Amino acid sequence: MSAANRSNTNALPFLLTGIPGLEALHMWISIPFSFTYIMALVGNSMVLLTVRLDKSLHEPMYYFISMLAVIDLVFSTAVVPRMLAVFWLDSREIGFEACFIQMFFIHTFTAVESGVLLAMSFDRYVAICNPLRYNTILTRSRTIQIGLVSLARGAGVMTPLMCLLTSLPYCKTRVIPHSYCEHMAVVELACADPTVSDLYSLIVATLLVGTDSLFITFSYSMILRSVMRLPSQEARLKALRTCGSHISIILLFYVGGLLSMYLQMFSFGLAPHVQVLVADFYLTVPPMLNPLIYGIKMKPIQDGIFKLLRQLAGLSVSQPD
Repeated sequence: MSAANRSNTNALPFLLTGIPGLEALHMWISIPFSFTYIMALVGNSMVLLTVRLDKSLHEPMYYFISMLAVIDLVFSTAVVPRMLAVFWLDSREIGFEACFIQMFFIHTFTAVESGVLLAMSFDRYVAICNPLRYNTILTRSRTIQIGLVSLARGAGVMTPLMCLLTSLPYCKTRVIPHSYCEHMAVVELACADPTVSDLYSLIVATLLVGTDSLFITFSYSMILRSVMRLPSQEARLKALRTCGSHISIILLFYVGGLLSMYLQMFSFGLAPHVQVLVADFYLTVPPMLNPLIYGIKMKPIQDGIFKLLRQLAGLSVSQPD
């Protein structure tokens, strides 16, 4: 195919199907996704506002939690509004550039979240295993730098992948059997050999997830070792409760991500709509659950949210009619 024809073909928009085979139920399917999106917006915004306004939460651990809240907001906003447009308005068309921009945000912030989870495990390791040096090792500026490095790492490894994918000619059907621009579903539409992009994405995913999960496992194994040596049972329980929320989020992120990825790679005999629904819920449910996990398992966040709600309620009562 000539460069001119490839350019003309790639300028055409893609078409999203939503949930393949369940198009007649799109209105009903939109209800749980709308609920999760609203809850994600409210919950993560409350976490951000609480950490911002409560000076007692101006510590590295809560800064990392704020970073996760921002990531969750980006995830939800990158996926759900476009998905609901398909469900509600049958607005299936998505521009070529818009499709890859959406894909870039999804994959970049997946990598960023992995980096932040690694930073959170390091934060807990220093706080529990080396508490006397905690304030000198994890300063506010260093915490921000870690977040920026995670963002730069995610964008840095995903930019070449997007360049590889956008350079492929897409001359097959323009229909993406998905409710968003899912990587593997889009690549299958290419009429050229995608081996290079597939190999790059496989290497990057393996290195990022493998390295991060290895260091996270090491950090928490050292934390567990130190916790078991604490003389007080109350101190042990307090340390485990603090780490419990982090471990819950880590499991939700990595287990859900691996399940979604393998179901996209290998059908295991499942219907296409099951694969799509698993991928959709992976991007929409964790952003809703993460703030709930913070609120249930971390008392300072819980107290800060209640304090903020009381202040907002007091302001609304004090306003004249």
